[in-house]
Amino acid sequence: MNDSAPSVAQRQLTLRNRRGLHARAAARFAAKAEQFESEVEVEFNDRRVNGKSIMGLMMLAAACGKTISVTATGDDAAQAIEGIADLVDARFHESE
Repeated sequence: MNDSAPSVAQRQLTLRNRRGLHARAAARFAAKAEQFESEVEVEFNDRRVNGKSIMGLMMLAAACGKTISVTATGDDAAQAIEGIADLVDARFHESE
């Protein structure tokens, strides 16, 4: 049993896809976050939501060029942040 505190990783990510955290991007973000056991939280404009919730992510209404703060807490926190950062940097694999 591991009695140490869970790992925490955080990163500021700038949205570069044309439509920001719209439905498709939010779905891809949540799906990526779901691949990890860590809790993932996303903060934008003093609002914090579960990074595994498509609706929560969409409610942030974060547009292109805006910066979101992503925090992962758990044993795979660093990997979660890296995976999510790669997705955001790849513009959610959108052609636009």
